[in-house]
Amino acid sequence: MVSAFERISKRASRASVALMATLALVGMAAGGGAAAPASAVAGQYHVYSCRTPAGESAPVDGWSGSNAGPETFAQDTCAEPGGALMAALRAETRRTANADSATWTFSAPSGETLTGATLWRAGDADGGGELNALYTFLFSGPGDLSSPTSTFGACVAGIKCPTGLGTTSEPLAQVNQLVVPATNLGPHLYFGAICGGLPEYSCPNNAGDSNGYAAVVYVYAADLILEQPVGPTATNVSGELATNPTVSGTTDVAFSATDPGSGVYEAVFTVDGQVVQRNVLDEDGGRCKNVGQTTDGLPAFLYVQPCLPSLSADVGLDTTKVSNGPHHLLVSVTDAAGNAATVLDRTITVDNPTPPGTPNGTNASVQATMALAWKGSRKARLTTGYGHGETIVGRLTGPGGAPIAGAKIDVLATPAYAGARVAAMASPTTGPDGRFTMHIPAGVSSRSLRFAYSSTMGSSPAVTKTLSLTVRAGVTLRIAPRVASVGRSIFFSGHLRGGPVPSGGKLLVLEARSPGGSWLEFDVVRSDAKGRYHASYRFKFAGPARYQFRVLCEAEADYPFATGSSRVMGVFER
Repeated sequence: MVSAFERISKRASRASVALMATLALVGMAAGGGAAAPASAVAGQYHVYSCRTPAGESAPVDGWSGSNAGPETFAQDTCAEPGGALMAALRAETRRTANADSATWTFSAPSGETLTGATLWRAGDADGGGELNALYTFLFSGPGDLSSPTSTFGACVAGIKCPTGLGTTSEPLAQVNQLVVPATNLGPHLYFGAICGGLPEYSCPNNAGDSNGYAAVVYVYAADLILEQPVGPTATNVSGELATNPTVSGTTDVAFSATDPGSGVYEAVFTVDGQVVQRNVLDEDGGRCKNVGQTTDGLPAFLYVQPCLPSLSADVGLDTTKVSNGPHHLLVSVTDAAGNAATVLDRTITVDNPTPPGTPNGTNASVQATMALAWKGSRKARLTTGYGHGETIVGRLTGPGGAPIAGAKIDVLATPAYAGARVAAMASPTTGPDGRFTMHIPAGVSSRSLRFAYSSTMGSSPAVTKTLSLTVRAGVTLRIAPRVASVGRSIFFSGHLRGGPVPSGGKLLVLEARSPGGSWLEFDVVRSDAKGRYHASYRFKFAGPARYQFRVLCEAEADYPFATGSSRVMGVFER
């Protein structure tokens, strides 16, 4: 085959040589520089075309075929056994270069783009080539097949095919897999069979392959990842969950939602930072159904715009899955790409009657023993910096050390500031060995946590344990400029990272030192109710000198954090 290519090259004009070299180099680049599909991020979803990864038949939504010239074909046989999206040029027909072609085009919905794509394809160009005209099958994106810089995976005249011809006997064979390079991703993807070359020349009318095609390409399956940058909106919110301060049983929230891309998909209920319920709002006859089979955690569908662009929903939350007491409720609506909009963000109080006398767990006992500790510590009190999540581990046992399994542990939190209200947290449940774990999210304030176990539902606790969490205050610091001189000022700004902040603000101490020296207080400022602060300092003595600054947030009764400080920042005085 190499010698055949050399003979054709020697006979070709300079323009034809350039054409063939471009196609060959594009094919080589596609074979060696293919990029993996985009990593899983918010606002993305898979669409399967022709076949799913499991080999099931799929529609070809988003694809359109076209053909030009005699005996050219762009056919969809995906519903048939072994079927594919096929682009082909019949052999034994003389063709003018750049005039005859069969092409398939994928177009992403308006505003969306491809961030990953894998194709399973096979083909051949057995019709060969003549002076300045060659049969070729190839792929392209984001420009069409006429754009040399957008072309990849080309097989030219049956003699230059760096990515391989694939096999028609096994559609999903590994040898058929072609990962679209990252540089070829965009709003469009193309593939097709062509007679390429200089317009005044013709491709030969040879016999072609065993099916009588001079050039043909089959795409048996496509796994496309679409990214949608704009998410849904929610309006007209109503219902008991939106208005009632206290709820019980199954209670509802109603709303309207619209989405400009993949469509309105799910309502997601989050209580105290944990997802407790998901509801697909309308599967639209099966179009808006996640068919799965992905390895990156993204949803997958069979249509490029799988879900309804707008709908009205009335969704119930089963509050019996949540412990009694106050809870932070967040209700979101998502589109099929995972973009979310807030429907509700409020505090509710759950008040469900508990059936009295029901044993709380296997081996339930009034003589229960509870072991409780912070993970990595044996002390009941833990001190940590702001923004660090912590974990509590425990075990519940009965007489003789028998584990109490499947027991509900009630948890009450009391934030460490004057007038704070006790709030119920999500209740952990013991496992088969009586052990349980509770994660305290990053960003919480100092607090005491009371764990209680009752041997029967509705009865007084049989055993209680209390742990304390002390969180050092988090405060940010920005200084500008970082170089100054005598008589010039520098300006400080930042904010408290945690709350609630007292309505009158929080006192903050500004300190300075020479590197390695003791910290000296030079100013006290008060933040606003949102924790923001501003200050300035004018240098009175000539430099050169280097200074370090920080902001100290001292413990106070009305702010639920221990003393903490900002990062240390340096300033040079000339």
